[in-house]
Amino acid sequence: MARHHGRREAVTTAETSLHDQSNLLPRRQLVSCLAILSLALLISFVDQNGISTALPAIAADLDARATISWAGTASLLANTTFQMLYGRLSDIFGRKAVFVSAVLLLALADLLCGLSPGPALFYVWRGVAGIGGGGIANLAMIIVSDVVTLEQRGKYQGITSSMVGLGSVTGPFLAAAFVGSRATWRGLFWTLAPLGALSGLLAYLYLPSKEPTSTVRESMRKIDWMGSLTSSVGTVFLLIPISGGGAYFAWNSPLVVSMLAIGSVCLVLFALVEWKLAELPMMPVAVYRDPVVVVLMAQSFLFGFIYHASVYYIPLYLQNAHQFSIGASAVLLVPMFGIQTVVSILSGFWISWRKRYGEVIRFGFGIGAGLALVYTRETNPGIIVIPLLAMGIGVGCVFQPTLVALQAHSVKSRRAVIISSRNFNRCAGGACGLAVCAAVLQARLRATLPPEYAYLAESTYALPSAPGGVPPAVLDAYMAASRAVFVMQVPLIGLCFLGALFVEDRGLAPKNECTEEQSLEQRDEDRGDEAMPQGEAKDHDQGSAEEGLRAS
Repeated sequence: MARHHGRREAVTTAETSLHDQSNLLPRRQLVSCLAILSLALLISFVDQNGISTALPAIAADLDARATISWAGTASLLANTTFQMLYGRLSDIFGRKAVFVSAVLLLALADLLCGLSPGPALFYVWRGVAGIGGGGIANLAMIIVSDVVTLEQRGKYQGITSSMVGLGSVTGPFLAAAFVGSRATWRGLFWTLAPLGALSGLLAYLYLPSKEPTSTVRESMRKIDWMGSLTSSVGTVFLLIPISGGGAYFAWNSPLVVSMLAIGSVCLVLFALVEWKLAELPMMPVAVYRDPVVVVLMAQSFLFGFIYHASVYYIPLYLQNAHQFSIGASAVLLVPMFGIQTVVSILSGFWISWRKRYGEVIRFGFGIGAGLALVYTRETNPGIIVIPLLAMGIGVGCVFQPTLVALQAHSVKSRRAVIISSRNFNRCAGGACGLAVCAAVLQARLRATLPPEYAYLAESTYALPSAPGGVPPAVLDAYMAASRAVFVMQVPLIGLCFLGALFVEDRGLAPKNECTEEQSLEQRDEDRGDEAMPQGEAKDHDQGSAEEGLRAS
């Protein structure tokens, strides 16, 4: 028992020894900071969502029709793998340095995607783009948590998260403009690359930060190398067979079985390393002692599962069962992303005003559940939009408010790793969701397609070309397959809603966070009382407060 207690104290000491990067900004600096973060986020989500529209043209130009789905898989795989690393890296090396690196990495990847001569290099650079894009999303959330109080965090994170919806709307139309005109698809990436470089330059020049005092050598020693290795190998070796199983690899093939076994063992080793060995763990096991944190993390995984599957398979339903064009399906999705953008902002303002987040999360998971089941082959476009609007409202009430709830139930020293772990769960859920939905869709197609069209179950992207048009029986099969995907999502949404009932709403003023009304002196006094003996705290914090005021 004594040994275990000493180990826990050592980990706590390592975490509290990290330099405090809280940096509450005056309004003028805050506006410029949010503008820089929002620009980078917008570029990232345009890159992430625009490529889906350009994939057919890319596949034709690179002669990669059979493997083009790996463009999305490589990006999602790399994004998920690196999510958990960003929290501690920003703790060690500073938020600004890691954020600028992620922005420039995305800009470089976009440039090289546009220069790719063949599919293999294109997939590699899409993976690098996933690493950069994941870092931008992660660090933007962490930086916002540094520069505003928890009371105001919902409002400002709602503003930055609105870039998700805006980028989801802008990306496909920008890509369609390049593909549909005489310009090449490469123009999309050549446009994003200099914009990303400009965003990185602005972040380097104007983004405020508190730089670490440790040397590079000292910082390198703090990295959880064993945890990084085991988590990365485990994630890659699990997600590759999950993403490609049944499509590119047989589920019972030696390759798939071996990768699943190695990945599972590595994740178990990762948990043991974080629990017993790591001095500064990337994912402190102690955070999972709070049942509310466990529920919120599970919700993040399920939300990622449902959201990514919906964004991918609803357009597939529109294009296959309804035979809408890519442009028409993109137009139908605009209301969903538009209302998501607006509600993300409004829900943040509501949380900052009411000082509560539980009611917003429960409303978000409750609205629109199962409405996609009303879709049929003959559903009017006006009716199609209604479930999409409800879905957009729900996402706007869930995406950032769950993050605010997690931070309210976490200590400040673990703020960055909590954000990274939550984003990892969401991305991992998205990867699993796409894989599981693909398996469900293909299984239903095999069961419902006419025998002469059974081969279509192997390719869910294209309808057969026939002189008299697509046979109604084939369209019915695609409708049945899409409905199977929608039905599968209903109990998962139900689990999220039930979980939200157990999320304790403790308000927005945890012990080690300052409220907006607290003075700088009081904030330093609270922090000093936790960090040192009571007798020494007063004198120390008085000096700290005076020093902070002079620095301001």
